[in-house]
Amino acid sequence: MTAETQNPDLIDVIISDHRQVEQIFTELESSPSPEARKQLTEHVITELVRHSVAEEQHMYPTARRVLDDGDQIVDQELQEHAEAEQVMKDLEGLDADDFEFQRLLTKLISDVRDHVEDEEKNLLPRLRAACTQEDLRDLGTKVVKAKERAPTRPHPGAPNTPPANKILAPGAGLIDRLRDALSGRES
Repeated sequence: MTAETQNPDLIDVIISDHRQVEQIFTELESSPSPEARKQLTEHVITELVRHSVAEEQHMYPTARRVLDDGDQIVDQELQEHAEAEQVMKDLEGLDADDFEFQRLLTKLISDVRDHVEDEEKNLLPRLRAACTQEDLRDLGTKVVKAKERAPTRPHPGAPNTPPANKILAPGAGLIDRLRDALSGRES
């Protein structure tokens, strides 16, 4: 295992997450069974929430600091996260064979794909250019650790900026993992 494998940089971690989510989306789009769609939806929601929380705690504050238009970019990213989180919350209580479930899932997939494409074409290359490799590796490690403690369920009303999100997210994450264990939901 190389040092880079042990300490992946921020961009690699984010892109790896994006690919994992896309793989789940592809499975969702080809899954005929409502039970499988429900299970895959719960799985992708867990991954998206953990990913978003980690970005909000570490990547976005860095973007605000190192990019001239970082505030504008991050505000737009946070708005997209909030919209996606509300859709995820709305999906939670629906049956997979419900028309509204499919409508919301289609919206979530489309919105997240647009978000990912924009992030990979615009924000990530700019962060790679603006940060040192050492900073990117440090951020990658922080993002991986944040994902381990992050909530697994959407919390649309929770703060999405430091310091409040760094303080509250681990507690919400612990509660979510307990709920997941008690309900049999994979996290």
